[in-house]
Amino acid sequence: MLVALEIVTTVIVGLMVGVELAVALVLGRILDALPEDSGQLGRSHGGRMLGAVMPVWYIGSLVLVGVWAVAGWHQDGVGLVVTAAALLVVSVLMSVLLLVPINNRGKTWTPENRPADWKRQMKRWDRYHYVRVAIITAAFALLVTALA
Repeated sequence: MLVALEIVTTVIVGLMVGVELAVALVLGRILDALPEDSGQLGRSHGGRMLGAVMPVWYIGSLVLVGVWAVAGWHQDGVGLVVTAAALLVVSVLMSVLLLVPINNRGKTWTPENRPADWKRQMKRWDRYHYVRVAIITAAFALLVTALA
């Protein structure tokens, strides 16, 4: 049963990393290259859509990693799992304190009501997101290493 938990947890965290990596490296550039107001509208829609899904994914991943750490407490590699859990806690705190406030503003913007500095705010979100992606990627790498 523990092996199944380890595999499911690693796959779920890995998929989360993949989605967030795609947002960081691909989606933002595509949206920024769109003409006129399309990029801002795309970011608003993405903020609403992913803003509804990602909290569940982040918290669910953290819970799964925590269960793995507790269930496998006496196994080799548990230190890697605990460290991965700590990194996921940091990513959740970053999300709540830094990214979510920007996202909550941005998802309501339209070309008619967006602030003059909306691009600067989106660039700040992007910078925070890059750091968060690095953190969750490190957590994923630790989980993969713990499996080996």
